[in-house]
Amino acid sequence: MTTGVTLQANDADNQVDASVRLAREASDAGLRSAWFGQTFGADSPQLAAIVGREVPGLQVGTSAVPVFGRHPLVVSSQAQTAQAATHGRYHLGLALGTKLLTEGGFGIPFERPIARLREFLTALRQLTVTGSADFHGELITATTPVPARVPGADAGVPLLVAAMGPQALRVSGELADGVLPYLAGPRALAEHIVPAVTAAARAAGRPAPRIVALVNGVVTDDVEAVREKVTEKLAFYEQIPSYARVIELSGGRRAADVAVVGDERRIAEEVRRYRDAGATEVVFSGTEIAGDADRLRTWDVLGSLAG
Repeated sequence: MTTGVTLQANDADNQVDASVRLAREASDAGLRSAWFGQTFGADSPQLAAIVGREVPGLQVGTSAVPVFGRHPLVVSSQAQTAQAATHGRYHLGLALGTKLLTEGGFGIPFERPIARLREFLTALRQLTVTGSADFHGELITATTPVPARVPGADAGVPLLVAAMGPQALRVSGELADGVLPYLAGPRALAEHIVPAVTAAARAAGRPAPRIVALVNGVVTDDVEAVREKVTEKLAFYEQIPSYARVIELSGGRRAADVAVVGDERRIAEEVRRYRDAGATEVVFSGTEIAGDADRLRTWDVLGSLAG
């Protein structure tokens, strides 16, 4: 059982420098992994590569790069380069993304997301394992007239998907190494996510998948005020059907209902609940919401729980 955190340094004077500093603090606290989100700002594979290079021993990953607006050849180059830079400590997280950001940002129709995910993973697996591809799908073509291998990334790249719905979980079990569910509480994990992705992996003859549970949470004494901040921050996700569904499956009504806010004992108890629900790794996000002191308290307790 390992624990990690997402690193948020968007408001720093220099995001790269701040990310390296935060990663060192996370490693010193005993955390095993640091993860970086992907929107329209910093390139998360590149950021992970820099941080992993600067903080030896820390696992680094992206959570998660949307498959819309990107091509497997480009993502493979980014991921293999990050893997070589970190000597095997990089983990690539992929996501379907959302209709709002896909169509609003890229001007690309958010159509047939599951079919795109299947084709993207198929082509990407060829590229990261063999350094070449000859894939011709309905939505994606990926061929390599010249080699696409990156020396130093020969072991390949772990592929994870931010999957929570039945179809995405099926594809992820068949073609990926695990899943990165977010805002999915222990009930949703145990009753829906873990059984579905595990069954799909077994049917495809693949090993048991990794279940990297992304949990929004923080240690604080000012529980009421911090929970109000968390409620406001996470309200955006309630408008997205996939998140609304998994929140409901978790027994919540608002996104903040599945957040973990409380003292050290509460956080430790919740991490154990996620473990019992089938999580192989627990990664906390949003730990910066109550300030540096509470962030460090959160990291200390999570570090103490790292297996």
